[in-house]
Amino acid sequence: MVKLYIIGIFILLIAIIANGIIASIGLKSWYDLINLLNNDGSKAFSKLQVLDYLWLFLGYPLVLGCGYLIGLKCYNWFFS
Repeated sequence: MVKLYIIGIFILLIAIIANGIIASIGLKSWYDLINLLNNDGSKAFSKLQVLDYLWLFLGYPLVLGCGYLIGLKCYNWFFS
């Protein structure tokens, strides 16, 4: 259970950092997409640029996966 907690903390920290960086460079986050969907319905997808799609469906999962790997390595380093 401790292992999952530590990995989860690292994923959360990486997600917070990634969302801050993405907001500063102007790409859409999942929160932005949800707000667009609430306001515009399916027309929200036409308001996204190619870089937004690449970030949301490729970049963000890869970044969170790296958060998992960092958390796992830290857990193994501290508890092995």
